[in-house]
Order: sequence, then structure tokens, then C-alpha cells
Amino acid sequence: MTLQDKLDAFKVQFEAQAPAAAIEAFHRSTQELIDGGNAQRALKAGQMAPEFTLHDSDGNAVSSRALLAKGPLVVTFYRGVWCPYCNIELQALEEVADEIRARGANIVAVSLQNATSSRKSQRENKLSYPILTDQGGELSREFGLRWTVQDYAQEFFKQFGVDLPAIHNDGEWNLPMPARYVITSNGVIQHAEVNPDYTQRPEPSDLFTVLDRLAQSAA
Repeated sequence: MTLQDKLDAFKVQFEAQAPAAAIEAFHRSTQELIDGGNAQRALKAGQMAPEFTLHDSDGNAVSSRALLAKGPLVVTFYRGVWCPYCNIELQALEEVADEIRARGANIVAVSLQNATSSRKSQRENKLSYPILTDQGGELSREFGLRWTVQDYAQEFFKQFGVDLPAIHNDGEWNLPMPARYVITSNGVIQHAEVNPDYTQRPEPSDLFTVLDRLAQSAA
């Protein structure tokens, strides 16, 4: 079963149980992101990736410069441990993490959530790669991914127990659009996939072709 098959199956199950008003609000929110062209304004292949130093769930500083000195870097932006679609994707990435590393690359996940939530995310999804905290969503903003949850949707987030200002420790209702980047050792974005529809995610195995191409170029 592909990652998207798993996401689609969860979506059917969720929407069969969730209140109709909530489903309508989430669909409307996503459609506004699509119609607003948010994904088109995000960083694309061929552009320079912003340098960053973020903290992992244990409080250790992790810098993109240090990671890129070892080879290509896969960076995935996700919404948080409270998002089932994100957890399904993180697990799918973990399934291919060794194959990514075998191709000379490292992988990190980035979210706006606090360290406690990141530790929970790593533990429950059994991740071998780090989750980094993008405090205030500043890195997400630099990548062109950050957006603000609409007022009408915030109420339904709260109904599901998702209080983003508290989870992020920043008092804001911001989120990143789910995105996956491959950054070369010289800091150039080689591959970018951004989708304003959080129920749609690219297959992790798609990364193999990108990383193999980079390895061939380096050789």
C-alpha cells in the first residue's frame, strides 16, 4: 500500500465520523490556500535554501551547514504530532530512512511544535531521524510555507483539542504547508514538493531518484 493509499483510507474513516461542520471548515480552509496560490510562492528547485540552526527534541542545536557538510539533506515540514496525516507520512519516511542514508543523505523533520510534542512524535512514530523545532515558524516563513489558520477553522481545531498557540509556545495560529525538500551540499534546492492540501503527500521512494542523480553528478 502506498503512502497516499494510507492517507486516503484514513481520510475516508475520519470524514465518516467527524462533524459535518468541521469537515466543511477544513475543506474550505484548504481550498483557500490552493486558490490563494500559497504553494506557488514557496521556494522551488534551483533556489538557495535558507541556512538554519534549530533545536531538536533534546535541546541540541542542529545546523543545516553541519548536515550539508556530510552530503545532501532531506527536509520535511509537517504540521505536528496532533495531525494523523503527518504521523502516517513520518512513519513512511522512517521506513526508507536507511535507504536515504545509504545514498549519502541525512533527513530531518521540522515543525512549529514544542520539544515535548516533538519527543512524543518521535516516540510514537519510532523515528530514527530528528524533529527540529521551528520556533515561531521563522524557517517556514523563509521557505514560503507559513500561513495562518483562518478564524472559522480555529474553532474546530479547538474542538479536536488542538490549541496551536499553546502547542507552539508562541501565541499564534500559524502552520507550515506540508513540504519536502532535497538540498544539495552547496545549499541549492534540488527538489521541492509543496502541497497546500495536507491530505496529499508525495511518496518517500520518489526521493531515491533525486538522490541517485545527485550521487551520479558527484561521481
